[in-house]
Amino acid sequence: MSKFSAQDFSTGSVYKHLINLAVPMTAAMIVQVCYSLVDRIYLGHLSDTSNMALTGLGLSFPLISIVMAFTSLFSTGATPLFSMYRGRQDPKTAQKIIDSTYAMILFFAAGLMLVFYTGFKPIIYLFGGSDLSYPYAKDYLLIYLLGTPLVMLSSGLSGFINAQGFPKVAMLSVMTGAVINIILDPIFIFYLDLKIQGAAVASVISQAVSAFMVIRFLTGKKSLFKLKLNRLKPDFKLCRQIVGLGVTGFTMQGTNGIVQIACNVTLRAHGGDIYIGIMTVLMSVRDVIFLPMHGLTDAAKPIIAFNYGAGLLSRIKQSICFTAISATSYLFICWLIIFLNPEIIFTLFNADINTITLGVPALHIYFFGFFMMALHATGQTAFVGLGKAKPAVFFALFRKVLIVVPLTIILPEIGNLGVKGVFMAEPISNWISGICCFGMMLYTVKILFKEHRRHHLATTEKE
Repeated sequence: MSKFSAQDFSTGSVYKHLINLAVPMTAAMIVQVCYSLVDRIYLGHLSDTSNMALTGLGLSFPLISIVMAFTSLFSTGATPLFSMYRGRQDPKTAQKIIDSTYAMILFFAAGLMLVFYTGFKPIIYLFGGSDLSYPYAKDYLLIYLLGTPLVMLSSGLSGFINAQGFPKVAMLSVMTGAVINIILDPIFIFYLDLKIQGAAVASVISQAVSAFMVIRFLTGKKSLFKLKLNRLKPDFKLCRQIVGLGVTGFTMQGTNGIVQIACNVTLRAHGGDIYIGIMTVLMSVRDVIFLPMHGLTDAAKPIIAFNYGAGLLSRIKQSICFTAISATSYLFICWLIIFLNPEIIFTLFNADINTITLGVPALHIYFFGFFMMALHATGQTAFVGLGKAKPAVFFALFRKVLIVVPLTIILPEIGNLGVKGVFMAEPISNWISGICCFGMMLYTVKILFKEHRRHHLATTEKE
């Protein structure tokens, strides 16, 4: 078997390919979330300042989401495109995709840092900050943002390791950095008494380790496609294709930031800074629970893309069905666990009685029926894997911008809903977008299959 076909998704069990990719990718994601999750757990148990520290982190989320949005713009666009050209047996173009992605990441990382540091204070207040919470967000972000190029390189390029059939290597790079973060957090936060600044320092050091490991592999002997650090000449035609496909991932991450801003501003107006801290906890729980689902859907993208490039429709159908059933079942079980044990989950992040008392009802509302997100995620995955950027972008905008944000602003003003209205926006959007996105995906796949059969029949008749 040639190096180029070392990971051939057109043969063997589709389910086995999905699991083999999903398990290490999920493990890598779980550990990656530890960068911020461990910060939240430790800071949530600081004496006297725990609530404001969590609020400060909550104000940091929109900026971090913007960084991750640009990372997703390149990684989620480049990885399936890279897999498509591998499926077409075109290694030269596949190599150019890696080179172009690397160049774009470096350029945008520098640009984002310039913008954030130049307009830092007005940005934080725009995102819902107050005179009380601003110092905490400032202490964390001014240090954390130094790691922008590091986190963009490690997250943005690791997809190429997965797509070459080395998911364990990608997992190890993320896990190593996260384990270092877990070790350094208590040292910097408590022992050195740096508190929220210590959490940021630990994160930057950990991100540097992960970035080093990813780059070391892609420039080493085992990688089937070599990254050259001095090769900063992007192919602009491929860049447009990468961005076209990656707009979906960008929109998903970017609209997360928009939702967080809307939530922060509305919660501060109707309930005060404590509710921003509560939303920080809810989003932390959501992020952790969503990880296995995201691992599965991310694993499905290169498999769907590869088989689409190879014209193997039955394997595409198997991938979509397995992803939808597995993801929905998993999230349904998680929802039951959350519903039955809300106090235990909240206590992990904050021991303050007032926060728990106010947070448990919010948790019940926020997570109601959130298993419907599995259908939305499966639909998005299929659209990206099939190279259908427009519907993928539309449904990303549809859920966040057209449903969540307006409801977050409008519902608190209806009757006496107040902060309850903010937490209700999420489940309403999950149900509507889940049904609509999955339904449109099924219709799109049906049309594609008909066109492929018609083309195949016409080709056969000519022969």
